[in-house]
Order: sequence, then structure tokens, then C-alpha cells
Amino acid sequence: MSKLTAEEVTFYREQGYHLYKKPVFSAEKMARLTAIFEEQLAEKGAKLSDELDTPHFRDPRLLEFLLADEVLDLVEPLIGPDIILWSSHFICKDPFTGRQTPWHEDSAYWNGRFDKYDNIVTVWLAIDRSNKENGCMRVIPGTHHNGFSEYESVDMAINTFHATIKNLDESAAVYFELEPGECSLHDSRIIHGATANTSPHRRCGYTMRFLSADTKVVPEKNENWQIFLARGQDRAGNQYVNVE
Repeated sequence: MSKLTAEEVTFYREQGYHLYKKPVFSAEKMARLTAIFEEQLAEKGAKLSDELDTPHFRDPRLLEFLLADEVLDLVEPLIGPDIILWSSHFICKDPFTGRQTPWHEDSAYWNGRFDKYDNIVTVWLAIDRSNKENGCMRVIPGTHHNGFSEYESVDMAINTFHATIKNLDESAAVYFELEPGECSLHDSRIIHGATANTSPHRRCGYTMRFLSADTKVVPEKNENWQIFLARGQDRAGNQYVNVE
């Protein structure tokens, strides 16, 4: 069942994002996810907290959330009924030290890994409150019609990536302020980023990334990568962990 209205879907198609200002999961289910995150954070060792990538490869308990109807019912109206779980990522900006995320397009970092980029959506689920003070995500609306901008190098001591988009006007930025348990959805091609966390409050989110199953995941560019058929049918001849 779609959790988005026709107007919200239209807005997403035109602007490249949607803010879902309701709890995605029940309080009990959200508490279980938060507990798994806290476990992963405690086990990360010397890694920076913004580097907890693809945790579901290591911890299959996360599939309960990634393959949940609560999430897929948000994704389906945007990319259709045939859905691939592509990736997930705990993105945590520690108090005072969380690095800034430079302006980028997710699609630019995945160049060559798929045969097309027009039906890829990220669900960014807030584990902590996310606001301007602690470095919430921000986007430039309507910039999702290309996906491959020109980049220039930046210092990775203070940035989570090595490059940022050149000559960008930040004045149109929209800030994704969310309460714990709420989420945003954005097109993989939209220009987005986040300021550093200079506040005393941690800012953690769980990104869940999905593709339309008519997208070919290029095998030689995705070695040892696990993809799951989350809903519907394969349309591109992909190999899935959960399909014989």
C-alpha cells in the first residue's frame, strides 16, 4: 500500500526528494534497529563513525528493516513494484568532530556500476534528531536530472569525500530536519551534502538504497557485492543473494 499521495510523488519527481515526517517503524521496531546500530558503533574500533558502510553484509538482522513493507511501501510509488536492495550505510556524525559531507551526487560515485541511474532512491532514516545545528542533510532541489557534475578536490581531514561539485550556488539549499524515526527520500542524482557537526549532539542516520529491478547491476563492476530482490520480479537478469 502506497504511503505517499499522488501530490507527494509528483513533488518527488519534480524536485528530487520527499520528507516523510511520520514514524517509519513502530517504537518497538525502531528501538531494535537503534540497538543494532549502537552495537555496530561500539565494535567499529578506530574507524570514524561516518564509515559504517554496508552493515547488513555483516549483520543479517538488518534485513528485517531493509526488506520491511514499512520501507518498501514508501519506495514503490517512486521507482515501481520491482525493487532491488542495493546498499545500506550507518552515517554517524559524532559531536564536535563529525566531518562535513561535500556537495555530491550518489550517482557520480556509482558511475559504471549500473546501466542507468533514473530509478534509484535513498531512504535516510533518522536514528538521532537531525537538524541544522548537528549537520543534517541538505539538497539543491531539482538537480536530479543529470547526476554527473564536475568535481574538484577537497581535504579529507575535514570532508567525508575527496571531492565536491564545482561552482555550486548554495542559496537554494533545503535542509532535511527530522525527528528520530522519520525519514527523507532522495533521488540518487540530486546534489546534496551536509555541514560538519559542531554541536554537542550526535547525528546518526541509516541510509537504505534501492533500485528499480529493470536496472542492470554490472557484475564486473560489483565484485563481491550482495544485492537482494526486495519486492516483485527481476527485469534485468541480475543475480540475487535471496533468489535461487
